[in-house]
Amino acid sequence: MLPWLRRLLIASIAAVLFWTIALMIFENQFIYFPEKYPKGPYDQARSIPGLRECWITTPDGIKIHAWFAPAESARATLVISHGNAGNISHRYLLLRSLQKHRYHVLMYDYRGYGRSEGTPSEDGIYIDGRAAFDYVLTLPGVDSAHTFLWGTSLGGAVAVDVAIHRPVAGVILESTFTSAKDVARVFYPFLPVQYFLQTKLNSIDKIRTLHVPVLVVHGSHDTIIPVGFGRQLFQAANEPKEFYEISGADHDDTFFVGGEEYFDRIDRFVVSALPASSALRK
Repeated sequence: MLPWLRRLLIASIAAVLFWTIALMIFENQFIYFPEKYPKGPYDQARSIPGLRECWITTPDGIKIHAWFAPAESARATLVISHGNAGNISHRYLLLRSLQKHRYHVLMYDYRGYGRSEGTPSEDGIYIDGRAAFDYVLTLPGVDSAHTFLWGTSLGGAVAVDVAIHRPVAGVILESTFTSAKDVARVFYPFLPVQYFLQTKLNSIDKIRTLHVPVLVVHGSHDTIIPVGFGRQLFQAANEPKEFYEISGADHDDTFFVGGEEYFDRIDRFVVSALPASSALRK
């Protein structure tokens, strides 16, 4: 072997080993990107009518922060698990839009995000999701038969996990993925990190056990989580299920690009999933 080729091979192997070990050691730092309060448009969010500050204590003693936006003559309640970056304040426009479309909305921050205590982990965010669902059922006019789980990106894995542990009316999965290993293959195609990942976020296997209505929403031009992941989740889900691909949408702009059609699809899904003549109490 030529000396220069040998040096190149050794350098390449060393680089692969270095980055694989780094990803193994700092795994959570490559998955969770929280922003702590006061970073974010908190002041703008407080203009949402009737917005309530909520504090939820999880079974393992972590206090997490949430917002509850009540709606007049609400048709259902949505519990929203957001993506892996930022905090709930960055999603206030979606929260307000859903409230306008007559949904009660509970949106919460995982441990370590926004004003919530603790540090994020896979087990931790699942605990947070279940605690948020349990909490919303204690609020006046909310019951599980009219409560839907909504998960965006990372939150999709949380929504699916909560749905297999709690009775829900349905699940909405937006811009989400099949499993952490599948995402690792896309983000790090030249590194064997999928073989060493401790984080599973295995929605593809869990969704096969769900028997509630599922709506999968994905942008056709998602540059973070390819739309193929959404299609795979849809194929694995049991009936009744719907797939809504938003033409031209990327990862974080689905409701902007989708416009009124986006909310019409949400409305139709919710109505179809609820019993006839069903409505929430005020």
